[in-house]
Amino acid sequence: MALVSADSRIAELLGELHQLIKQTQEERSRSEHNLLNIQKTHERMQTENKISPYYRTKLRGLYTTAKADAEAECNILRKALDKIAEIKSLLEERRIAAKIAGIYSEAEPPRKTMRRGVLMTLLQQSAMTLPLWIGKPGEKYEVDDIDEEGKERHTLSRRRIIPLPQWKTNPETDPEALFQREQLVLALYPQTTCFYRALIHAPPQRPQDDYSVLFEDTSYADGYSPPLNVAQRYVVACRESRKK
Repeated sequence: MALVSADSRIAELLGELHQLIKQTQEERSRSEHNLLNIQKTHERMQTENKISPYYRTKLRGLYTTAKADAEAECNILRKALDKIAEIKSLLEERRIAAKIAGIYSEAEPPRKTMRRGVLMTLLQQSAMTLPLWIGKPGEKYEVDDIDEEGKERHTLSRRRIIPLPQWKTNPETDPEALFQREQLVLALYPQTTCFYRALIHAPPQRPQDDYSVLFEDTSYADGYSPPLNVAQRYVVACRESRKK
């Protein structure tokens, strides 16, 4: 019954998401005329090589309208992102419910039959599809802590669980949300499913970039591996202090 309810809600959300995407395109098309006017006004100013009171007043009005258009489009996009996040959450809840009930689809076989190469691919796909966080000025980050997944393997205390990021960070707008150079973290070692202690070598420069990290490794003279790339999704805070 829960699976049917989840499917119904997902279908409803997909319909709402479709409408929001249409609204985004309509809003963008409506704002293009104003942006074109801004461009033409600047071109005329360059031709006349002066900024008259007329152009100053006109540009002020055009930029005010452009700002309002951008905020309207941004609000629609935020609503769309919320819908996507809710859909992903429902899909995960549906997967867990199906697993508890002993139902497996052909697209998602039991983990015990999953080849390692397939698992590595799924990890990379999960990192690539992590939604980008678009924060408002002064807005703080919040995370949901999921303590267990249907008691399918282990039961752990809450203090022993470190949640993975739910959003990617844009370094250009929210650099304070990133780990900084030489900060101690736990990072997923490439081609494994294990997290190891590491130092940040370089944070991402663009939303699609990975962290460059130095894993602790006693086989190297300085105790750290060469720089390796790890997706934002698989770099989390380390609660232990750095080794002296």
